[in-house]
Amino acid sequence: MTRITGKWLGKLGLVLALGGPVLLLGACAPVPPPCDACAVAQQAQATANQALTVAQQALAAASASRSASSEMYQRSLRK
Repeated sequence: MTRITGKWLGKLGLVLALGGPVLLLGACAPVPPPCDACAVAQQAQATANQALTVAQQALAAASASRSASSEMYQRSLRK
């Protein structure tokens, strides 16, 4: 039993010693370029973000306009 375990541990050590550097080199491999679907999804996300920014600016402008007209209305009531 000890002989089998000793051989197994020796082989395991050998596999780790030889396979470890290979695994580390694999971790340093360059990342492949994104696929076409990923590029399209990224472009759609950028377009959606831009549309959201424009919509937020429009809402802010409408709110400011509403506030200004409300102030003018309040002033006309006071006179």
